[in-house]
Amino acid sequence: MTTPSIPGQTASASSASGPQTQARAQRQAYRRRQTRAKAKSEALRHKEAAHVEALPVLHPHAAGIDIGSRSHWVCVGFTSEAPSCLIREFPAHTAGLKAIAAFLREHQVTTIAMESTGIYWVALYELLQAEGFEVLLVDPSYSHQLRGRPKTDRRDCQWIYRLHSVGLLAAAFRPDEKTCQLRVYLRQRANLIRQASRHVQHMQKALEQMNLKLTEVLSDITGVTGRTILRAILRGTRAAEKLAKYRDKQCKASEEQIAQALTGSYRDEHLFELKLAYEAWQFTLGQVEKVDTQIALQLGQMKCDRALPPLKPKARPKRRVNSPRFEVRMALYYVVGLDLTEIEGISELTALTVISEIGPGVSRFATVKKFCSWLGLCPNWKKTGGRVQSSRTRRGVNRAALALRLSAQSLHHSQGALGGFLRRMKGRLGTQAALTATAHKLARIVYLALKHGMTYVRQSQQEYEAHMKEKQIKALRRKARQLGLEIVEKTSGSVAAAEAASAQG
Repeated sequence: MTTPSIPGQTASASSASGPQTQARAQRQAYRRRQTRAKAKSEALRHKEAAHVEALPVLHPHAAGIDIGSRSHWVCVGFTSEAPSCLIREFPAHTAGLKAIAAFLREHQVTTIAMESTGIYWVALYELLQAEGFEVLLVDPSYSHQLRGRPKTDRRDCQWIYRLHSVGLLAAAFRPDEKTCQLRVYLRQRANLIRQASRHVQHMQKALEQMNLKLTEVLSDITGVTGRTILRAILRGTRAAEKLAKYRDKQCKASEEQIAQALTGSYRDEHLFELKLAYEAWQFTLGQVEKVDTQIALQLGQMKCDRALPPLKPKARPKRRVNSPRFEVRMALYYVVGLDLTEIEGISELTALTVISEIGPGVSRFATVKKFCSWLGLCPNWKKTGGRVQSSRTRRGVNRAALALRLSAQSLHHSQGALGGFLRRMKGRLGTQAALTATAHKLARIVYLALKHGMTYVRQSQQEYEAHMKEKQIKALRRKARQLGLEIVEKTSGSVAAAEAASAQG
């Protein structure tokens, strides 16, 4: 007995099965693509493994560490298999760091390369150095993964290990232990100075809100006159004439100008803001004095052993509010063995900053060119196909280079050779390029002074211009010989006759 078919039910069933079949086909196609991609990735990984295994291993007992804030990935060997006992993740707390050291000793590791972009590497770096390992802090630009490869922390530590084991990684510069301590103190001091400057800006804001134009008549409200007037205002003095009496005798503004500027509205909320900013500024200056004490003690520990002749007396520059509270020039002289402030444009604080960044010697830099390249003060050539695409200096924040740039900026009105060089480069290249070129010249002078103990011989601007004129004449003679010409210098009589003829004409 046959059951009659119902056309409506058949059509609905076929219409429902159509989307399901299409979705099933799409899922199957997706799985096939995933399988092919996984097989391709595995083949690429095995191919890379074969390439790395073919390279000569220079560091057989190496390790690679990828630093993180929560955990560190450590690789002590290369394998083409994904699961491996040679790759482990450790927590970033102190117990985890000690476990990393034990894991490295278990696998007889002697040299380690680690990559980090923050400060999370410091604790592990110091611990591993104390344990006797050779530790290389690697710039991330040297250990980037290949394009097209998946990027994970596990793969990163493997890649760092691969590159380090075949000797393709260079360590970032890090000075000796005592210099590192001095560098921390100097950087902390710079942070406190920046905080103090923000408190001064808050004081200026409070004064402007009360329409007290003290910042317009005084070049620095933290000078002797400005500090005395601010303390009088906070004590309750409001009469402008009385406040103007606190003017220092060396102040350029007159009492009448100061009294006119101090006529305003002394509102309570703005006075409260001024009080808080002044107290915060005073507290920060107290912190700076404590850091200065630590810097002086650290410089005392870094004194060189050899006997030095007594330091020549020199006129001390005018002490400012942010100046160190100890004899920086004397302390640096017994650390370095020479007076860096004799170099044109190098101040005491600049010399202290440079020494805190590079140390009392430059033995880690083989040549002066490598030293200037590390500072980022020389052209970074990018040339392809015989054409120069770029020659700009390398970007980066180098505190020693920044200090040398500031020293170069102070030479604008100098009557010495470096001042003449800066002005000549400024006319040719512009202000920024001229400052970089002058900072580069200062870096070369500092390198030669530290490496060979050479003292700087100051040259006047006239001597520098005469030397440059002689070089230009030599260049013209060389060019004339190449063109088959001859240059004849005019005598003094012929020059006078030519000037008289031009005057008559």
